[in-house]
Order: sequence, then structure tokens, then C-alpha cells
Amino acid sequence: MAEAQNTNTRNTDVQEQDLNQLLQIRREKLAGLQEAGKDPFKITKYDVTHHSTDIKEAYGELEGKSVRIAGRMMSKRVMGKASFCNIQDLPGNIQCYVARDSIGEEPYADFKKYDVGDILGIEGEVFTTKTGEISVHASKVTLLSKSLQILPEKYHGLTNTDLRYRQRYTDLIMNTEVKDTFVKRSRIIKSIRQFLDGQGFMEVETPMLVSNAGGAAARPFGTHYNALDEDVKLRISLELYLKRLIVGGLERVYEIGRVFRNEGVDTRHNPEFTLMELYQAYTDYFGMMELTENMFRYLANEVCGGSVITYGEHTIDLGRPFERMTMLEAVKKYAGVDFDQVADTAAAKALAKERHVEFEERHEKGDILNLFFEEFVEEHLIQPTFIMDHPVEVSPLTKRKPDKPDYVERFELFINGWEMCNAYSELNDPVDQRERFKAQEAALAKGDEEANTTDEDFMNALEIGMPPTGGIGYGIDRLVMLLTNSPAIRDVLLFPTMKSLDK
Repeated sequence: MAEAQNTNTRNTDVQEQDLNQLLQIRREKLAGLQEAGKDPFKITKYDVTHHSTDIKEAYGELEGKSVRIAGRMMSKRVMGKASFCNIQDLPGNIQCYVARDSIGEEPYADFKKYDVGDILGIEGEVFTTKTGEISVHASKVTLLSKSLQILPEKYHGLTNTDLRYRQRYTDLIMNTEVKDTFVKRSRIIKSIRQFLDGQGFMEVETPMLVSNAGGAAARPFGTHYNALDEDVKLRISLELYLKRLIVGGLERVYEIGRVFRNEGVDTRHNPEFTLMELYQAYTDYFGMMELTENMFRYLANEVCGGSVITYGEHTIDLGRPFERMTMLEAVKKYAGVDFDQVADTAAAKALAKERHVEFEERHEKGDILNLFFEEFVEEHLIQPTFIMDHPVEVSPLTKRKPDKPDYVERFELFINGWEMCNAYSELNDPVDQRERFKAQEAALAKGDEEANTTDEDFMNALEIGMPPTGGIGYGIDRLVMLLTNSPAIRDVLLFPTMKSLDK
């Protein structure tokens, strides 16, 4: 065993020595270029006329014509007086034929010394090789940036998940499907804006640093504002400021922005994430259901090319009407419990113990109904389903149902067993709202670190008067996961939260 360990150590030492030698050679190549007056880092621009996909898609028009492309050299084959290399740019890659007789003897000698990973500009004519591959016959090659590091080996790529997230720039270079995901993410956000703008909504921006982090059940991050000598928090939601704008007469508003929640990290949660919230005056949660269903269908068609999408092993149909079910109905269907027949909190707690559902002493009947839903129902909601009419205990900012005041006009949309959005008929009764805040503060005093506190300025806005309003929040990252068939939230965040390597 000791001999094997010594052998492994020697092999590692040899690999590190070889790597250091290769890195040193690259630096020596750069020094040689600089001494010869060919420093690539002194080049300030390169006029690109076409991307790789432009050339391939318009080959009939471009054959025999001169183009200028630029990108990273991902492979190179030197064959005496002529070579082939592959250049990768944003949308794809293209083969280039580089011959000594076409670019000149000295430039060709320089080209042969270029390394995989270097960034090149290539000017030349579009043609097709004998094997039928659309290519560029180079007449001039310009080194635009010298790579001093070595890219992962081509065929094995960058597979270490932790390293992929930490070095997203390398991940984007080596894994084309990763680049495609983030291109699609950009299209999704652009399409959301197009859809909402078409519905008469106005995009706005609200503060990230706030004195009172409300609007959601979450623990905030805190910091200190030196100029004001005041402790502030990073926002956990967009809600309370957007509602202020509804009070001010901006009847349809939305914001897409980062929010921050001091919570754990898993496949669906990251401490900072992108949230989109919108508020519309003179409508209710049924109006929000209609808008949500139309928007999800629009996004699928725009970004995925159709309303039927695949996520993992599931085929999800966003084209058919979304199912609607109250939380009471869902728990009765999947857990076999009719909470309308549960007399009070004591009976609910006894039922929870019987069914092995964990709860806290402070929990009321409505909290336990919600726990039953999470435990027994969520995993079954694969096709789009609106879960309506939540208990008032878990909905401090929502209007009560007139005919059932223990419940509120709220829904969550579930797809693939995930909560995709959360919507209300917004509470606009300032008296009721103050009582709800008091209940939240009581929960906070009992140890609920995610409970809200009273926001007096927001209360003042409500007292001035807010019209009946529908509001909704969408987790953009989870939506991108769904539409890109990505298994984890870190796969759709360019730079996910990671523990520092020196910790």
C-alpha cells in the first residue's frame, strides 16, 4: 500500500512538472512575440464581418467571397506547408485552412507556434473542402490574444462539476450545451419583457438595500450603511415597493431583479436569485392565473418552439388548460385527509403526529395543512396545476376569501413538482394588514426567523388607498431550469454561490 501511495505521489509530481513546463513554454512564446514587435495585447480591435453560423447558413451567397471571423482556436492540425484549425465563436465554430503560400512564410511560421486556446482573427475566402466541409481559406491570420493557460483535454472536456461552476468561463468554452443554456436564458428574459410590455405593463426598479426586508417568509442578509451609520438588509422580495407604486397610480408594474435570502443551497435554491414580480390594479388572483397560463405558453413557444416540453423523464404540456385545485382538495386527494373535518389546531397536531408530519409548537391548523400539502402533494403535481386558496396563517399579505375567512385568495403554480410562482389577490385593507403584521411579529418573538415585521411606510401607503390588485412572483431561475431541461439551479446561474476555496 505504501509503495502504491509513493507511486501515485511520484506520478502527480511528474504531471505537475510537465504542466509547469508547458505553461512556461507559452510564456516564452509570448515573450518572443513581444521582442519581435508582435505583442498581441497591443491590438485594440478587430473588425469581424461574419460569425461561423452566418457563413454556414448563407454559404450559397458567400462562396468565394472574403470574410473576417474571430474566435478561440480549439484545435490545430499542422501538415507541413498547410494546416487546418477550428475557430469557435459565440454561435458555433468553423474550420479554417491556413497555407504557407496564402499567408506568407513568416506569418505561417508564427501560426505553427500558436496554441489551442489562443484567440485569432482570420480573413479569407469561403470555400468547401473535398470532404464537403464549409471552411475559410485564410489569406491573413492575426493573433488577438495569447492564452497562457491550457484548456481541458478536448474529448474529456471539463467534467468536474465544482470546477465548472467556479470557472464558468472555461465551462462556456469547453461545453457548447452550457453556452446554449445561457443564450436561452437571455431569450427567456427577453421574451418575458416582450410579453408583459404587450400587456401594458411598465418595468420599474426598486431598492435592494432596505431598512425592512418584507414581502416573503425568508431570513435576510444584513449589512451596515456607513454613510448613514445605519444597519440595512438586502431585499428578500420586490413586493412592498411595487405595491407602493400601485398606490401611486402606476396600474401595471413589474420588476426583474436579484433578491437575497439567507438560506441553504440545494438543487433548486441559491441564496441570491432572480425574481420577477408584477402587480396589476383592478384584478384578482383569477386574473393572475390567466396571465400566468398565457405567459408560460408564450415562453414555451418562443424559446422551445412549441408548447410541449421535456424535463427529465417527463413530457409536460403547457398548451392545454392548467388544472385548478384548492389546497384542501389537493390534500384530500393525495393524503386522504379532509381538513374541513379537522376541528381545530389541537386536532390538526394530533393528525400530524399520527401521519409523522413534523411541525413546530407555534404552528396553527393552517400551518399544518400547508405541511401536509408539502409532504404528500407536491411531488404529484407534474403537469401544470394551480393550487388555490391557501390558509391565512401562511399568507400574511393576501386578501381573505369573503365566504371562507380562514383562507385567502392565493395560488401557487406547480410544474414538475416544483412551485413555479406565487400569486395573490393583494390585501389592501390597512386595518387587516396591521393585524397580520402583528401576528408575524408574534411569530418572530416565538423564534420564527422568517417572519415579517411591520413596515410603517408601507402601512402609510395602504392607508392612502390601494385599489383591488392582483400580484404574482416568478422565480426566473427555476423557470429557466424547466425550459432548458437543467437538473440544478447552479446550471442556470452563470456564477452560483460557492464556498470559498480558502475556507
